[in-house]
Amino acid sequence: MSQPYDIKQNPHKGNRGLTRAIHAAKNSWNGLIFAYQEESAFRQELVLLVLLTPVALLLPVSVLEKALMISALLMVLAIELLNSSVEAAIDRISFEHHDLSKRAKDFGSAAVMLALLIAFIIWAAVIFQLLQ
Repeated sequence: MSQPYDIKQNPHKGNRGLTRAIHAAKNSWNGLIFAYQEESAFRQELVLLVLLTPVALLLPVSVLEKALMISALLMVLAIELLNSSVEAAIDRISFEHHDLSKRAKDFGSAAVMLALLIAFIIWAAVIFQLLQ
């Protein structure tokens, strides 16, 4: 029978306060660097963010619409990071083909596709309203 989990057993839970925030920020930065270096889809979506953010800021729409348009692009990046983390975890387990591994990776890919669709709908709605 396994022992019950105690947080004191986890070496990653010892940091508190500002130390925890600093470590979290370093880990987050490393994640962004790894994603940029290793994930071409992340780089492509980052280019989309870099190119479209100035467009959103220059459009004669409300601040809320600008924020929504930029947030939709950031959401795509966030979901791409989650997809990449699922893929990395699956690859860590095994490179062998397995139907459940494929399903997990396909679910992640579908999540990115839906995020891109949401971003497209938001951008199209704002631009369509602007052209009215």
